[in-house]
Amino acid sequence: MKKENRRIAIILVLAIVAVTVAAIMSVTHTTANPTPATGELSRDIYFWLKDHMTYASIVVLMAMESSIIPLPSEVVVPPAAYFALQQNSELNIYMVILMATIGAFLGSIINYAASVLLGRPIIYAFAESRLGRLLRLSREKLEHAEQFFQKRGNTSIFVARLLPVVRHLISIPAGLSRMNLGSFCLYTTLGAGLWNIVLALMGYLLYLAVPDDNLFFDQLEHYSRYMKIAGFVPLGGVVIYLIYKYSRRKPAQ
Repeated sequence: MKKENRRIAIILVLAIVAVTVAAIMSVTHTTANPTPATGELSRDIYFWLKDHMTYASIVVLMAMESSIIPLPSEVVVPPAAYFALQQNSELNIYMVILMATIGAFLGSIINYAASVLLGRPIIYAFAESRLGRLLRLSREKLEHAEQFFQKRGNTSIFVARLLPVVRHLISIPAGLSRMNLGSFCLYTTLGAGLWNIVLALMGYLLYLAVPDDNLFFDQLEHYSRYMKIAGFVPLGGVVIYLIYKYSRRKPAQ
């Protein structure tokens, strides 16, 4: 195994271990209130978070969101921020943002490292397998993510963190292209951090509007589309900046 691949393998193992430890910590935290079985994924996550809200559970769920598991971050960070603002809460909203960003980073680095080590044929074969389809993967989605990455280069890692379609897949073409690890980590952390700040802000605004947590989930569902729209606001700023930056470049002589 090449030295670079050995380093990537070590990073992959460490990331998986970190998520596993966080998962163990999250499931060992229990409360007196049972989680109701609602039959709806988002609502189940909400009630699970309400009864098992810890920093570890935030890390695990956001790592899942940034991997190949189709879990929306909109049902993780806003409730976590909302609960952090509740009276007698053991959480801090700033730590919620930090833990969510760490989780997003771990999920992304797992995707990146797996893509580097396995390569394009295996990754695409998995996407077309029964398990891959169950996880809502497809060749078309991976090709779209690769095209997105190739068109925008390294900055696509930052921009994609603000987009719901390619957010959890952009790490795969980065790994397949063997993007510089340091740059990948930097752009992933910045993009994930910004998106988590937006989501936490939504949780804060919902807390001001709906302090009764029994009504929170219904309001979260109602405003979820506005959360997605809010993600395009910083993206628009980035696009405007890039257009301005490249428009000022002098043409090659």
